[in-house]
Amino acid sequence: MIAIGAGIAALACIGAGVGIGIAAGKATEAVARQPEAESKITKLLLLGGALAEATAIYGFVVAILIIVLLG
Repeated sequence: MIAIGAGIAALACIGAGVGIGIAAGKATEAVARQPEAESKITKLLLLGGALAEATAIYGFVVAILIIVLLG
């Protein structure tokens, strides 16, 4: 039962991975359309990627806490 809860908490990592992939693809398209805006696009991409990764890390930490504290 604990493993099921940890698995559900770890699903946040999947969402973050998909989100970062979509963001990277859109940033690539944006740079291809407007090369002069590359620095602004890169800054926004890094900020968005960091926020998405933070969500994944929170999910991972919750999964580990569920296993350690309830296991």
